Amino acid sequence: MELCIQLCITMLGKQLIQNNLFEIGIPKLKKLLRKRKSDLDSKQEEELNKTMQRHEKDHFLGPFVGLSPEYMEMIIQFGMVTLFVASFPLAPLFALLNNIIEIRLDAKKFVMELRRPIAAKAKDIGIWYNLLRGLSKVAVIVNAFVISFTSDFIPRLVYQYTYSPDGTMHGFINHTLSYFNVSDFQPGTDPLQPMHLGYPVDMCRYKDYREPPWSNTPYELSKEFWAILAARLAFVIVFQNVVMLMSDFVDWLIPDIPKDISLQIHKEKILMVELFMKEEQGKRLAARDKDSQDNYTSPSSANESPPQPRSRPISHANCC
Repeated sequence: MELCIQLCITMLGKQLIQNNLFEIGIPKLKKLLRKRKSDLDSKQEEELNKTMQRHEKDHFLGPFVGLSPEYMEMIIQFGMVTLFVASFPLAPLFALLNNIIEIRLDAKKFVMELRRPIAAKAKDIGIWYNLLRGLSKVAVIVNAFVISFTSDFIPRLVYQYTYSPDGTMHGFINHTLSYFNVSDFQPGTDPLQPMHLGYPVDMCRYKDYREPPWSNTPYELSKEFWAILAARLAFVIVFQNVVMLMSDFVDWLIPDIPKDISLQIHKEKILMVELFMKEEQGKRLAARDKDSQDNYTSPSSANESPPQPRSRPISHANCC
């Protein structure tokens, strides 16, 4: 109950009211201080704003300090919602209301109060994803311990299926109470008015699993306590593994990239490969045509045949 009240105050007071007031108030105060430091009055400032360009007006806005404070706020909210949701089930509702309001406040702050940030490429949210994943795994263990050790869920199951004579919850309260003999009070700790109820009290009952005064080991932890402790630890292990398996199954079932986008990326890769292959084929054909043209226009001298000597004509006078 104390944790529930604390989470209610944190989620409703701090997250929903205080943080959103700071989102509005701090930029307004900074802007007011800048106006106070300026030497221009309101009329001169209006005339100056009419003559300035957009980038010159943005220079007078507050500097952009980065997204780390925004991420940190979301990480803290996610941790409080997931780690202790078993103690305060309304925490996700207050977180949703806070985020709906903060979306508009942040939009106004980034557009009207802060300078335009420098664009930078980012594959994902970086180390913040690992923090969220780690918090989600720790939240499973924390909620398992909260359910098993701070509620009567496990003791009721153990009593119903182990100690109940008829399989019902009849007699559960009596089973959770131990006996204490008032004669065993230490000196100086006994009640000041033993006859306050009008009759003497010899035996008291208190909520715990301990041996009665007439046993061989009075006031020691009973076997019921160890049985319930073992059941609680077993519940933590089973709950953790079941939730982890379900989360891994949902993670496998829902792809990180939608199917239509993955098909489009695959088609683009195929088109890029075909384009590269066409370029390579064009380069090879151009090189082959150039080599064949060089061989055709300038043959080697080794392949040329030597000139043949011309024969002299035979005259008829010499023959006679």
